[in-house]
Amino acid sequence: MYRIVLIRHGQSMWNVENRFTGWTDVDLTEDGYGEARKAGKILKEQGFDFDCAYASVLKRSIRTLDIALDEMDLMWIPIEKTWKLNERHYGALQGLNKQQTAMKYGEDQVHEWRRSINVSPPALGEDDDRYVQDLDKYKRLGCTIPRTENLMDTSKRVLEYWDAEIKPMVSSGKRVLISAHGNTLRSLVMHLDQLSEADVMALNIPTGIPLVYELNEELHPTGHFYLTADGSTYKHEEMSQVARPSD
Repeated sequence: MYRIVLIRHGQSMWNVENRFTGWTDVDLTEDGYGEARKAGKILKEQGFDFDCAYASVLKRSIRTLDIALDEMDLMWIPIEKTWKLNERHYGALQGLNKQQTAMKYGEDQVHEWRRSINVSPPALGEDDDRYVQDLDKYKRLGCTIPRTENLMDTSKRVLEYWDAEIKPMVSSGKRVLISAHGNTLRSLVMHLDQLSEADVMALNIPTGIPLVYELNEELHPTGHFYLTADGSTYKHEEMSQVARPSD
């Protein structure tokens, strides 16, 4: 049996402000730092160990991973950072307050932009400050910044990286930890569990709580569970009441 552990980054500043975040590089809140420390402590106490780890190139993902690994005394393991694990790009919605956006465009439209598989938010203009501010950063990383994405766009890049980089490591017996985002992890869970569109739309992944997937020899899931401080484990549907809104 193989295992991978997924962690959605700790609470970010824009989670608190209820803003669409996407590729905007905001940091963790103090509570987010605490969630990351707690995740590392839980993993250590429950006997988890890792050979390598992965993060996006957004600081909330990197920071969560660093803090969790520090708690486990595993900061020395190899870490790979990739833009392909970045959060879904929310286009022209990035930085906007979700409630105010719903008042402007309607609850149904905003829900479709946030949760649908195939519907993209309005695209950012190429002269928009929110687009141009990171052009040099992503050019150096070999990435053209998307102007908007739906979940399938996000899933495509996540699964390309999974198949090319992470999956071979898991197959070789390496114990893998992934620190990423609400929609990149939804993309991976959608693939692993072969979820329907309705199931994906209802799926929330909470911040800072380790999610363990157990996989067979073909790397098909045999089960999953969230880890909590008291040793209790929960399925996705059981965690729905504590999941924060996606980035």
